[in-house]
Amino acid sequence: MDIRLDRISHSYGRSEILRDISLDVPSGQIVCLVGPSGCGKSTLLRFLGGLERPSAGRVLQLGTRPRGCLNPLTYVFQDFALLPWRTVRGNISLVLEDHGVKGAAADAIIEDVLSRTKLSDFAEALPKQLSGGMKQRVAIARALAVRPAVMLMDEPLSALDSQTRELLMDDLVALWTRQPFTAVYVTHNLAEAVRLGHKIVVLSRRPGQIRQIVDIEKPLSERSYGDADLEAIQKHLWELMREEARAADEELLDV
Repeated sequence: MDIRLDRISHSYGRSEILRDISLDVPSGQIVCLVGPSGCGKSTLLRFLGGLERPSAGRVLQLGTRPRGCLNPLTYVFQDFALLPWRTVRGNISLVLEDHGVKGAAADAIIEDVLSRTKLSDFAEALPKQLSGGMKQRVAIARALAVRPAVMLMDEPLSALDSQTRELLMDDLVALWTRQPFTAVYVTHNLAEAVRLGHKIVVLSRRPGQIRQIVDIEKPLSERSYGDADLEAIQKHLWELMREEARAADEELLDV
């Protein structure tokens, strides 16, 4: 299933947040949204997920959902959002229970996503026993359990230390390589964007508009830390954003 943003604009009262955003999210690609603080990245993600409606424009779902899809659009949050009294298995099971999937059918799905996210040995652990990286793996496994058409990922690695972030990026690449998924991925981290994104959408400072869309042709499995091609793209992205990021930061500090 593809997603199309058709001329999205939005205001909160007199404050214009987004202006005339048109964008295609092709099936099987990770599309990263980057831009200065306050440019409307997370707001755009909420429109994609149907949590809010824009002041103008449309979000279109095109084509068919994946086989067995329970939730067409599923979030992965920065703060994991795990239930502390439920085990890893129980947290994943929760989203299936909501759809009435139980017994052997649920067990098969849970075992599959545990295996894909390297969590099989931790199925009976509680969240308090897990590191931050492991908790985010659980959140990703829970999202995968509903076989979403599109995963909406809002700064999913920003709460993690740099080493854990690198490991989780490797995990996401391995997941996508084994079974490609579609995602819209919001991040402030340009290194994440060039490591994971097939398409990088650079938004301007508020009101957010698309300044440039950068397509990266190199396969995810061939990208690595220190890659000269990726570093050149990252430098280009920062040159696009630097002055607006500085202005946005000063704007926020003045509030």
